[in-house]
Amino acid sequence: MSLDVDPPSPPRLAVGRDAGEYDDTDPGSDDYRREELQDLLDAGAWEEAFGEWAATTDMDEDDWAVVADLGMTEGFDFFWDDFADRVGYHAPGIPEDWKERDLHPELDSWTTVSTVNAGLTELGGTVCDVLKEEYIEWESAFEAPEDLPDF
Repeated sequence: MSLDVDPPSPPRLAVGRDAGEYDDTDPGSDDYRREELQDLLDAGAWEEAFGEWAATTDMDEDDWAVVADLGMTEGFDFFWDDFADRVGYHAPGIPEDWKERDLHPELDSWTTVSTVNAGLTELGGTVCDVLKEEYIEWESAFEAPEDLPDF
């Protein structure tokens, strides 16, 4: 599939937020380089990654309308994980209590919720890949101990 929409503005990263607060991350450092990542997103990485993602996503225009109406892309956070030498991220998502909260009139099935949440997770991963492969020129400051076993 392909999603034919204009990319939204890059998210404003959570400078100063501890990335270790996210359930699925443990960056091992508190130098997240968010200011530098923000500059890279603003310089074109976000738009490039969005285009790559939109060309293959399972989201359709109706799913994207929900994302846009709720301003969900602003909920992305990207940060440098020096220990793993990668860009980490936190993707926004529709909460499990979406029905009770009546978040959006077009949210009417778990299929839509799943598609949106999976799509945003995939978008975050694509942004990380594009940043690391095409924009980031710095190296990890982490040096592995010399006594690690060879596998």
